[in-house]
Amino acid sequence: MPASIIDGQAVAAAMREQYRLRSAALFEQTGTTPGLAVIMAGDDPASRIYVSKKIQACASVGIASRKFLFPADVTQAELIRQIEDLSADPGIHGILVQLPLPKHLDIKAVLGAIDRDKDVDGFHLYNVGGLVIGETVFPPCTPYGVMHLLDHVGVEIAGRNAVVVGASNIVGKPMALMLMQREATVSVCHARTRDLAQFTILADILIVAAGCPNLIVGPMVKSGAVVIDVGINRLPGGKLVGDCDFDSVAKRASLISPVPGGVGPMTVTMLLVNTIAAAERAAARRTAAPSLRSADLPAV
Repeated sequence: MPASIIDGQAVAAAMREQYRLRSAALFEQTGTTPGLAVIMAGDDPASRIYVSKKIQACASVGIASRKFLFPADVTQAELIRQIEDLSADPGIHGILVQLPLPKHLDIKAVLGAIDRDKDVDGFHLYNVGGLVIGETVFPPCTPYGVMHLLDHVGVEIAGRNAVVVGASNIVGKPMALMLMQREATVSVCHARTRDLAQFTILADILIVAAGCPNLIVGPMVKSGAVVIDVGINRLPGGKLVGDCDFDSVAKRASLISPVPGGVGPMTVTMLLVNTIAAAERAAARRTAAPSLRSADLPAV
């Protein structure tokens, strides 16, 4: 039987409505409007599209967004100065630095300048390190979104064999840590993994984030596996595809996320979730309102 499709668009829409109501309640109770600052350096066309989509998504849930656009030759000192100013601004609850940055900038230094309580992308060293012991303030948005997709469709995680293909700091590594926190047995594969299929065929839950179109084909997937395709690749003809050969993998899997329309909408949604949660925390600290002090991030 062909796999059932995990509709990331529908899950994201439901979550955005839930958080739109939380944003409205926050304003009604405290006068606080969640604020997100988006910083972009350079003129990468794809980044401009992503930033535009994030700004539109903010408006849909009651987040006030501000864009800060810098030329490609911006100095590191200028960029960090702007981040420090925003970190001190009480009207800004989340700071997002759009990646990639121009090559002359030190990404670690730039991201490290963000106040950890405003690091809604979850890339600050504090938040990444916190994943190891389960005490991160903001989980990275893409793996956080994957976990919500798995929960939404009722996938049991504890005790299952999970394989993550791709070991990036943004997706693969935090994804593995989140699955381990939920008591999955996790294997992480990467560019130097030999005979990839011998690992993927054992996966009850297969998460692919390698950035390589059609890397995973049907015979590499265990019958009945849950497959989450995080990859986004544009083919020469302009078609968007994931890292899995969808047609052949869907014949083997029980559940599969499509590309587009799977993980992508969830990544942006979790950015909104983190920003509204950050605003709730800030309001709780300012007003000491017990009702807001208990408002926290959903469980990872």
